Amino acid sequence: MSEINVAIIGAGYWGKNLIRNCQSSQRVNLSAVCDSRESALNFVKTNYPAIKAVSRVEDALNDSNIHAILIATPTASHYELAKAALLSGKHVFVEKPMTETAGQAMELVNLAKEKNLILHVDHTFVYTGAVRKIKDLISKGELGDLRYFDSERLNLGLIQPDVNVIYDLAVHDLSILNYIFNEEPETVSAFANSYVTRQRERAVEESAHINLRYPSGFMAHIHASWLSPVKFRKMLIGGSKKMIVYNDIEPSEKIKVYDHGVDLDFSKETPDDPIYRSGDVLIPNLDRSEALLSEINHFADCVRDGKDTVTNGYDGYKVVKILEACSKSLKYGGQLIIL
Repeated sequence: MSEINVAIIGAGYWGKNLIRNCQSSQRVNLSAVCDSRESALNFVKTNYPAIKAVSRVEDALNDSNIHAILIATPTASHYELAKAALLSGKHVFVEKPMTETAGQAMELVNLAKEKNLILHVDHTFVYTGAVRKIKDLISKGELGDLRYFDSERLNLGLIQPDVNVIYDLAVHDLSILNYIFNEEPETVSAFANSYVTRQRERAVEESAHINLRYPSGFMAHIHASWLSPVKFRKMLIGGSKKMIVYNDIEPSEKIKVYDHGVDLDFSKETPDDPIYRSGDVLIPNLDRSEALLSEINHFADCVRDGKDTVTNGYDGYKVVKILEACSKSLKYGGQLIIL
């Protein structure tokens, strides 16, 4: 098939982005949008009159002309909707995080494999030109042996009603980390607190720190918060040869590669005599394509060719496994969790 017919479930904040990019894509045909809210359906009818707006999920699942379902609903509904779509013979594109639990995620992975269907997780940052360039530099050995990953993802709001800041913001950094570094962590610990929502019936953590340690000695730290007065989207990735600063807030110079480092001269009597290297700073040219459009096109190509996407169901499972370990660590006061 040259163009696949898709339906979107959920026309909220992210659903609107999916609608816009599906309309821009030459590889998909957006047949229907489903949402139980009348206001959301009115938005679709007003702005996209050619697209069928329906309130019942079954209308999309039972339509034999629809090849794939794109899910942009609250996290708690992902598992049931994705499972129903797969059982209906539809390929699935599901918003992050894939599910609430790793068990649910693995069940969907196995079901998709059994049905010979594509299960894709919307880890959008993996499809940015910046993250693709970082992956390319690491794969070519430009950074040498990776030593650390330090990330800050901070802003003021939007506080989510159903998930904490780890499931909402840190999930982006975890998906990037899993993409650029081909090793799974062996331990996870997390510290977080709720301030704004503390008095609410269901409080959620609004600021969190996550620490991950890997078998090779590589370490990662992620700070995510909804309570920062300024917006930060910055990562530091250190290697034995070079280091990267990735600042997603920068409009043009998002990545800087530093030929900087420090070593010890063990030929001297005392080893505590560092040798500092301060070389050039490279600002690579990046692909400026909209990440979500690139991702939708990639998903459509994989559906057509029967190949797994870059962020397939198993990648989604690995991220949820870490998220689940973070929740367990929080429950026990930041306890180190062995994966």
